[in-house]
Amino acid sequence: MHKEAPANQLGVAYMLGGDTGPSGEVGGASNTDPSATAKTADNHWIVTGPHIMLFGPPAKTLGYTEAPDPDPTKPYIMWAGTPYAHAMVPVK
Repeated sequence: MHKEAPANQLGVAYMLGGDTGPSGEVGGASNTDPSATAKTADNHWIVTGPHIMLFGPPAKTLGYTEAPDPDPTKPYIMWAGTPYAHAMVPVK
């Protein structure tokens, strides 16, 4: 959010509620633009259900798809090709 360089170490975060706000509204994020705050015709907006996120160099070597429009029910790399790339791993 501050456009600072991310830490160069392994990190783990989770969103067990998925991309759903506190009132049940569906959120999501651009899968290609870390700075995007709203869906546009070309920023590959994606909504992911409950998931964990793996950050840092090891997460980028897992072999997950880096497609701009991945299947959010399968693991993928979000923000591929940027310093903020990280693995998104859906959980049930």
